[in-house]
Amino acid sequence: MRNLLIFITKYNAFFLFLIFEIASLVIYIKYNSFQKASVINSTNQITGSLYTRADELKGYLSLRDVNDRLARENAALRNQLKASKYVDTVARKTIVDTVYKQQYIYIAAKVINNSINKRNNYLTIDRGSRDGIEKGMGVISADGVVGKVAFVGEHLAIIQSLLHKDSRVSGMLAYNKEIGYLQWGDDMDPHKALLVDVSNNAQPKIGEPVVTSDLSLFPAGIPLGKVSKLKAKGAGFFLNMEITLAVDFSKLEYVDVVVNKFAKEQAALEGQEKKDE
Repeated sequence: MRNLLIFITKYNAFFLFLIFEIASLVIYIKYNSFQKASVINSTNQITGSLYTRADELKGYLSLRDVNDRLARENAALRNQLKASKYVDTVARKTIVDTVYKQQYIYIAAKVINNSINKRNNYLTIDRGSRDGIEKGMGVISADGVVGKVAFVGEHLAIIQSLLHKDSRVSGMLAYNKEIGYLQWGDDMDPHKALLVDVSNNAQPKIGEPVVTSDLSLFPAGIPLGKVSKLKAKGAGFFLNMEITLAVDFSKLEYVDVVVNKFAKEQAALEGQEKKDE
């Protein structure tokens, strides 16, 4: 306290000057309408700017929650799509009772690790067996097909990306419905793939969309990419085409895991078929 009094006494002239300066400014502004309006306007601008910056910071900090909520909403909307259901039809005389039942269910997940520059690329998502994820399930994003579940833990799962030498997805040309298989090319371009074993009867066009067929583990019509280059495969009866992939794997943040209710039944039946061969 004594040191504070000594300090004030030593610099009393400065403090008196400061007090008189502030008082004069207050009187000057308070009793002059133009200066008062100018100060208020300037203060409002500064305050507004500070509020805007604070709101932007708050919005940035809440982006993860917003994205998580949007991912869940997208998954819920996909569950309502007609393509996610199958038709259960019972015909009795002239009465046809058609009911749409759910075949595909979508589980939203966040990508927490990803690779695109290897020969065999994988993604890690923050969903696992406790969330209903199982090996072999398809994975899509808002833009198109991503891959399939390869390994499952309780809390996490590893996805075999389309950018993998063993990834094959049944796809078709959107316009003429000719079917082939999508696979990643040997040049390891993360934006390109090949649609192979397409019938020579097909007449594909540059820019034609390529989507999943009914023969894939995905709902039909999910984007795979667009035809970017036409080239024959040897002199055989099939064509292959270069495809620009629909998904930019370097920017993946959220995906949906596709739960096909008939997948196990189909796998069991096809397994028995192979035993009889």
